[in-house]
Amino acid sequence: MVTPYDIPEVLDRREGPYGEVVLRRHGTLLQIIANGCFLMDTSDGCSERLLVDAALAALDGRNAPELLIGGLGVGFSLAHAAADPRWGAVTVVERERAVVDWHRGGPLAALSAQALADPRAKIVEADLLDYVNETCDTFDALCLDIDNGPGWTVDEGNDSLYSVTGLTRCARVLRPGGVLAVWSAQPSPEFEGTLGNAGFQQVRTEEIPVARGVPDVVHLAVRPG
Repeated sequence: MVTPYDIPEVLDRREGPYGEVVLRRHGTLLQIIANGCFLMDTSDGCSERLLVDAALAALDGRNAPELLIGGLGVGFSLAHAAADPRWGAVTVVERERAVVDWHRGGPLAALSAQALADPRAKIVEADLLDYVNETCDTFDALCLDIDNGPGWTVDEGNDSLYSVTGLTRCARVLRPGGVLAVWSAQPSPEFEGTLGNAGFQQVRTEEIPVARGVPDVVHLAVRPG
C-alpha cells in the first residue's frame, strides 16, 4: 500500500542510448520511470492482461498463434500470455537493457521468472521499429505497450511508431488476418484514422474501466488477407 507520506526509493538508475530509466520502490510497488515520465508500476496489471486477451479474442481461432509484444515493462503482458496455453509462442522486444536486467535476476524477476522459464517465451533486446523493419519472423498478433499511448510517448523517437510508416512496418510482421493491439491511456480517434490509412481493417477501440478518471483503451486493427 502507498500513502502520500511514502518516499520512493530508487533501486537502480541507468543512462542508456534513449535516455534515463529508473526503477524505484514506492511502498510495496515497483515503478519504472523513463526520462522523468512515469510509465507503469506493479499495482494492478489489468490493462496489460486485457491487451493480450483482446488480441487473442480478435484472432480467427487459429491454432497456437504466435504473439509479439512490444515493451517488457514490469512483465504483466508477458506473464499473462505465457500463462495461457493457447499461445504457441511469445516474443517480447525490449530496447532497454536495464529493464531486461531487472527481470533477469533483478527486483522484477518475481513477476516474470515463471514466464521466462517457459520454452515458448523469449526476449529480444532491440528497438521495436528496427526489429519489425529487419526481422524475417512473422506473428499472428502484435501487442504494443511501449508508451502511455500514441499521443503520449516516452520520447520523440517513438512518435514515428504510430505514424502511417511505422504502422505499415508493424503490419509487415503480421500474418494475413493478424491483429495489432495498442494500449493507450486515453482514446484517440486520430489514431484510428491513422490505422486505416496504414491499410488496417476492422479498426475499433475497446475501453478498459479504471478506478478513477478516463478509461484506458485498446486500439485493435486487423491486417487484411
